[in-house]
Amino acid sequence: MWTLVLNCGSSSVKFALLDVQGGQVRLSGLAERLGSAGASVRLEVDGARRTADLGGGSYAEAFAVLAGTLEEMGVRASVSAVGHRVVHGGERFSAPALITPEVLEEVRACVPLAPLHNPANIAGIEAARLAFPGAAHVAVFDTAFHQSMPEAAFRYAVPEDWYRQHGVRRYGFHGTSHAFVAGRAAQLLGRPAAELNLVTAHLGNGCSVCAVQGGRSVDTSMGLTPLEGLVMGTRSGDVDPGLHDFIARQAGLSLSEVTAALNRGSGLLGLSGLSNDMRELEEAAGRGHVGARLALEVFVHRLAKQMAGMAAAMGRVDGLVFTGGIGENSAFVRRAVLARLGVLGAQVDDAANAAAVRGQGGVISPPGALAALVVNTNEELMIAQQTQALLAEQAGVSA
Repeated sequence: MWTLVLNCGSSSVKFALLDVQGGQVRLSGLAERLGSAGASVRLEVDGARRTADLGGGSYAEAFAVLAGTLEEMGVRASVSAVGHRVVHGGERFSAPALITPEVLEEVRACVPLAPLHNPANIAGIEAARLAFPGAAHVAVFDTAFHQSMPEAAFRYAVPEDWYRQHGVRRYGFHGTSHAFVAGRAAQLLGRPAAELNLVTAHLGNGCSVCAVQGGRSVDTSMGLTPLEGLVMGTRSGDVDPGLHDFIARQAGLSLSEVTAALNRGSGLLGLSGLSNDMRELEEAAGRGHVGARLALEVFVHRLAKQMAGMAAAMGRVDGLVFTGGIGENSAFVRRAVLARLGVLGAQVDDAANAAAVRGQGGVISPPGALAALVVNTNEELMIAQQTQALLAEQAGVSA
């Protein structure tokens, strides 16, 4: 039984065909530059790579190529379910949901909370339902995992009616990744997830940390939008809320222009003046580039502070987990962060840390120290598992 996982962005579709039981991936790929004349799709089919142009660059064309490829492989009829990554589910969704017209309207109602993401998710869902009409379609929400946060963690200290009328609260993101790596870390530590308090750090171009207590999110660094929290590739993370008014007046910018700069021109890119790519910054810092060195120092400082802060949400910490492109590959960042978290009992095994790159994970702390692990995230597998779990649950109920 095959599950197709789709992650639809404003100009791209990432996809994978998975066997949930064995974790086998037979097909994966990316359709990019949708909406432009240069749209194309890259596929990897049973280990073989190919590329195809998409004339009009629409979601429909991308899914037509995908469906045709599945037909060639002889598995299209075996695709029983399609799991869709949906960025924002608001307070309505604390778990995956079978996509019905009513659910789609609820996702549409969350567009003001994620104006860059949810419209693309909706467009992808509509195109995929036309391309795969016989499959069950399930929405898996980035925000759902964090709906277990207590009110003290998710409320802002703002007027009550902002929350009641407009939904102004902390939602959190990267939930699928945090949930997956927390479960995998419990397996690696040989302990039940229900007994563990973990701080998980998803570090990529977007970054967030999460306090996972007994398998449930009780706090996280992202908030109403993915802009809150850590320094990221091009996002500023936390800033003084008064910055908007100040810089708008000083630089003659509109509020939307300030927000755009905080989202696209800040973070590692803004600090370094060079790049948002951690690999390039580490190399440049080694050559003495002042901006790159500053970017790394600020990134590590803020990350260590946020991870330590997550301990306060749980009372104790049993493990620190690093994942995402930076978390899985930057031995420098992990070592620098763990050095600052000695207050929690953290230490690093330099040999194990250096070896944990390019898909190699595991424990990177010495015996007797607070456990620190590198876990390779697999959001596609998690979405597929949650999709099939929901469908199995509904089949059981209906039976």
